[in-house]
Amino acid sequence: MRIDLLSIFPEIFEPVLGASITGRARAAGRVEWRAHDIREYTLDKHSRVDDRPFGGGPGMVMSCQPVWDAVRAVEAMDDRPAARIYMTPQGERLSQAIVEELAAAPRLLILAGHYEGIDERVIERLAPRELSVGDYVLSGGEIPAMLLVDAVVRLLPGVLGHEDSAAQDSFAAASGDGEARRLLDCPHYTRPRVWEGMEAPEILFSGDHGAVERWRRERALERTRERRPDLLGG
Repeated sequence: MRIDLLSIFPEIFEPVLGASITGRARAAGRVEWRAHDIREYTLDKHSRVDDRPFGGGPGMVMSCQPVWDAVRAVEAMDDRPAARIYMTPQGERLSQAIVEELAAAPRLLILAGHYEGIDERVIERLAPRELSVGDYVLSGGEIPAMLLVDAVVRLLPGVLGHEDSAAQDSFAAASGDGEARRLLDCPHYTRPRVWEGMEAPEILFSGDHGAVERWRRERALERTRERRPDLLGG
């Protein structure tokens, strides 16, 4: 998979995406991601990419021309079709189901806006999939873009250390009782067996893998029912 990130602060991506799982995935050739500076595509003699909003009001708005030219130029760098994505608090709420869908794409192009946003006309012309990471506002789309990249990359084949790791995460589709549900993960424990007088559940030491699996599913259902009943239709 190739991922292109378009931003006016491209330097922000390497320290985060170059580390841990996303960094190892790139080093192993599982994913190729590149950050592009939208400012490099502006025709403004002062290298501006924004201007005052029509109608007045606070803040600045990113202009059509540099965004449009940046997207078109970056898309031309590779012949794989790119799924265009715009990170915005006004977008569709990001979910694990969407992440799974995007992880199957050959290429993603993620646009990170800034200031008060991007001129609506270029958004209409580009027609990206608009995604939100929650009902709050950040200073720009760079952090949401990195969040999306991390969520997608860990689902790519061979990225995680164990092939079942992602399948057992919170919100992964879990089958059981004749239906597929997206549950919160069960609680986990490791050494020591007793810590501060608190002992890990006895069932985990039974050696009965079937019983352990049933216990984990019961705890996942219990935790989901308590914390996110909406996932169960409650």
